[in-house]
Amino acid sequence: MASKDRDTLPSVVKPAHYGISLFDLQLGGSWRYKGVVKVTSKVNGLTKEVALNSKEIEVQHAEVLGSNGVQLAKSSEITYDRKSERVILKFPEDLPQSEIVISIAFTGTMNNAMAGFYRSKYKPATEPTPDTPKEGDFHYMLSTQFESCDARRAFPCFDEPNLKATFDFEIEVPKGQTAISNMPVKSEREGCKPELKVVSFDTTPVMSTYLLAWAVGDFDYVEALTERKYQGKSIPVRVYTTKGLKEQARFALECAHRTVDYFSEVFEIEYPLPKADLLAVHEFAMGAMENWGLVTYRTTAVLFDEGKSDTRYKNRIAYVVAHELAHQWFGNLVTMDWWDELWLNEGFATWVGWLAVDHFYPEWNIWSQFVAEGVQQAFQLDSLRASHPIQVPVKNALEVDQIFDHISYLKGSSVIRMLSTHLGRETFLRGVAQYLKTHAYGNATTNDLWSALSQASSQDVNSFMVSGDQPYGGDRLSNSIFEDPWIRKIGFPVVTVAEETGQLEVRQNRFLSTGDAKPEEDQTTWWIPLNIKSGPEFAAQEPRALVSRSDTVQGIGQDSFYKINKDLAGFYRTNYSPSRLEKLGQSLGSLSTEDKIGLIGDAAALAVSGEGSTAALLSLLEGFKNEKNYLLVTFPLAIFYGLRPFVDVSPRVWSQISSSVGNLRSVFSQNEEVAEGLKAFARELSSTAANKIGWEFKSGEDYLTGQLRKLLIAMSGLAGNERIVSEAKNRFELWATAKDQSAIHTNLRSTIFSIAVSDGTKAEYDSVKNEYLSTDSVDGKEICLGALGRTKDAALVNDYLDFVFSDKVAIQDVHNGAVSLAANTKVRHLLWEYLKKNWDAIEARLSANNVVFERFVRMGFSKFADRKTGADIASFFQDKDTNAYDRALVIVADSIRTNANYKERDEKQVLKWLQEHGYA
Repeated sequence: MASKDRDTLPSVVKPAHYGISLFDLQLGGSWRYKGVVKVTSKVNGLTKEVALNSKEIEVQHAEVLGSNGVQLAKSSEITYDRKSERVILKFPEDLPQSEIVISIAFTGTMNNAMAGFYRSKYKPATEPTPDTPKEGDFHYMLSTQFESCDARRAFPCFDEPNLKATFDFEIEVPKGQTAISNMPVKSEREGCKPELKVVSFDTTPVMSTYLLAWAVGDFDYVEALTERKYQGKSIPVRVYTTKGLKEQARFALECAHRTVDYFSEVFEIEYPLPKADLLAVHEFAMGAMENWGLVTYRTTAVLFDEGKSDTRYKNRIAYVVAHELAHQWFGNLVTMDWWDELWLNEGFATWVGWLAVDHFYPEWNIWSQFVAEGVQQAFQLDSLRASHPIQVPVKNALEVDQIFDHISYLKGSSVIRMLSTHLGRETFLRGVAQYLKTHAYGNATTNDLWSALSQASSQDVNSFMVSGDQPYGGDRLSNSIFEDPWIRKIGFPVVTVAEETGQLEVRQNRFLSTGDAKPEEDQTTWWIPLNIKSGPEFAAQEPRALVSRSDTVQGIGQDSFYKINKDLAGFYRTNYSPSRLEKLGQSLGSLSTEDKIGLIGDAAALAVSGEGSTAALLSLLEGFKNEKNYLLVTFPLAIFYGLRPFVDVSPRVWSQISSSVGNLRSVFSQNEEVAEGLKAFARELSSTAANKIGWEFKSGEDYLTGQLRKLLIAMSGLAGNERIVSEAKNRFELWATAKDQSAIHTNLRSTIFSIAVSDGTKAEYDSVKNEYLSTDSVDGKEICLGALGRTKDAALVNDYLDFVFSDKVAIQDVHNGAVSLAANTKVRHLLWEYLKKNWDAIEARLSANNVVFERFVRMGFSKFADRKTGADIASFFQDKDTNAYDRALVIVADSIRTNANYKERDEKQVLKWLQEHGYA
């Protein structure tokens, strides 16, 4: 989007430096504070007024000072544009066209909305210092969350990403409290009262307002020094927590200091700040935030309690730490020019975050996880008409919250992975390094990245990412058809394969989950790397791309053994004939983990759209129960005996199987006969593996085996495997009655709690609910909340929803409750009925934070599969103010329509298959 089409602040005044001073913090009651901000700015034309961004801020007075500090003018009028979130300072005369200082005195609020400068409540692990803020049963810490447009909630500022400046920051706090910010502490001095101190920090580098951060609390920390030397010395890396929790930060610290060194090497630019701090925040809407030098995290994304935490949280922590530290270069050092290129920040940080985890933990086989979780979720959203391009036009920055979604993060990173695979990872990273060096401390665009990659690879990346030239030769395609399709167009292609003797015919079309793309919706032609592997050894063929609507691949035909899109490196679906799909299903031992995930995901998606067959999908899935090597040996023994690695049938393959079967059970849940048949199918599919893998976590067992055990027991138990259910109930009873607290392994809490609540009574439900209220495990609340949503009792569903929307559940976790209940096919309709009856209270609870609100709506109601509910939802919200979640409602409507189409078209076919195969 051209800058002239953006709704931005007037360009006549531009900031260069901020001096911010906050004082008189009311730590309780009103939670108000006072502040003065002095903005050194350049005036570039005639003007009598200055417009800055401001929200929920009261400006007392403003003046303009010369560079020598002498007052040049005092504001004659202060007005607010609430809709645009601006304050307009008017002066009696034109401002001098030179460098000036705009000094503003203001009052703000430390809110509880997880945005701006806000307070987080918590129950301390140890006795806090006496001056730690407290109200009722809770103590409080203070921190900031400014991305995307909430710096303006903390102080008046020019709150746009390309209006970079340097920052000096100081804050007055109680002497027993610790204050931290982007930069190291410069000095401390006495405050206005004996019990207060003023903490000042060093000047930041040039950066965007959304990256400024500070925090105040009863903090402690763990510290490590980087092994690499920066300007002759190591950099301190710290993880801060409220007191009593710092030992749970050891794993994050280990990840963090190594990742700083790794990225300094990979990006060929040394980490640019003198310290790297990470902070665990007790109430946090997102997973984490990349503030430069002071990264903030939700507690479950940075804390791990050895012996109490589920080991999957180690995986999460390693990735989230790496993702945010990647931003210190890609996003902070070089920032997108405007919010429409958010993907430049998030897509790249997602991909390189996985890259770092793979570097440090290769035994986790992390790219299969990315394919199972990241790529498939991106496919799901991008197959809807309600999707948006990776680079989405943003006229007003206030629109941007709704594009922090799977398209910007996951489709963006999937396209990055596709391009890096094509260019070669080393070449790709060399281009990224050049991009960062060229635009350091500035702003850049997508085309700037393509140019740097072209230079590094000696290939014209623009030609196949933007204009559509064939990278292997060929004629230029029409730009009117082929205009940056991967980045600026909605959707992705499906490649349909037709087999002939000695050749394949491949054709590309836009894929829609509804399978009904109209001619005007199917105009895009993508550059598609085919990545074919074929022959007895399944060897990779010469690179080849599909750059027209259809093409012929010679030398491979109906008698050949082949697969398109090796390791699902390309972001597209592949549609094989039923006979080819059957052949691939019979050759699972020759496929990589990523290939298997892609095969299942494609077959499931094509069944939904009608371009494939649900019968073919079920037959493909049924083949996995016969795969013999999935449990024969664990990873170390496989290597010792020279056998295929355990990860050939990793938990990620079973995760995709479980997801695909789960979607079938969800869509067809209202037909009792089909629902019971699919339940039996899921049980039969998983039970042999679940029974064989056992319940015990052995000493030295690898991570993937543990994850597979948990997944198989959950899938089989929730499908009614009596042997699994009986054992889960027995272990739950021993735990709930305190006869044996070790009966439930920490890695099986979510599984056993879910089975017990799903198959149990109020007693099991109450036990898990009480565990939620009393647990001191950092991941315990998330686990309990998910399990409680499994209840099938209508009265307990209402109790659960009352609980979820009460102040006993942190607002950041509300959407988790909705997701859990939405997946519960027996009672999910009660979620919608409850919402209609209690909308005013729910809206009041969620409206303080648009990110949480949007996520709740989108994830809570997309699973329905009947048109009546879809119409009811549309009617209910017709007269509501839906600005915070209007895109989510479009996604909900599109998802329900897709599910309803699928159910109506395939219900009889599914029942027939189940009956013919003995499941119904």
